[in-house]
Amino acid sequence: MENGNRPLRIALTKGRLEKDTVGLLEKIGYDCSAVHDKGRKLILPVGDSIEVVLAKAADVITYVENGVCDMGVVGKDTIMEMNGKFFEIADLGFGRCKFALAGKKGSDFYSGYNVKTIATKYPNVSRAFFEKKGMDVDIVKIEGSVELAPLLGLADAIVDIVETGTTLRENGLEVFEDISPISARLIVNRVSLKMRQQEIESLITLIEDNL
Repeated sequence: MENGNRPLRIALTKGRLEKDTVGLLEKIGYDCSAVHDKGRKLILPVGDSIEVVLAKAADVITYVENGVCDMGVVGKDTIMEMNGKFFEIADLGFGRCKFALAGKKGSDFYSGYNVKTIATKYPNVSRAFFEKKGMDVDIVKIEGSVELAPLLGLADAIVDIVETGTTLRENGLEVFEDISPISARLIVNRVSLKMRQQEIESLITLIEDNL
């Protein structure tokens, strides 16, 4: 791995986390003009010593885990769903929301002994949550608007990310139980932290001092 011959590479989750991370990098003194004017480019310089890679959340973890990016910014939701071999270094404090169990308003999810069906984009998170409760559930993976599943009778409840709860309310759903808080996290490749320790630790200190 030719880590030492290239700028420190940070994978950023496209979208809101990207914008918030760029704001943080600018706050600590990095020139992010190339990111603001990126066009369709996906690898962009930030100052002289860093380049950012713009990727989907799950791919941020893959790139960091495999060492092609030294660091990454990704939501705790993706970390919980995918796991992975890397160091989770810091809670960056932005992108705050939560995992929640939700369903049709007024329904008694916990009544009865029948096996419940749960619709979700996060089967691993859901499975772990119900295992801790000792509940046997059937999990259905949904890619789009998971709120549809209880409305169409496909599922008894959903496990999903909730920020304001507006979408739930507008579709006659409510939160039954909060599962876990979520926010953006800074992750680091294990080998990179050894090989480029001074660079990475200096950047981590700068970031943590400006949170």
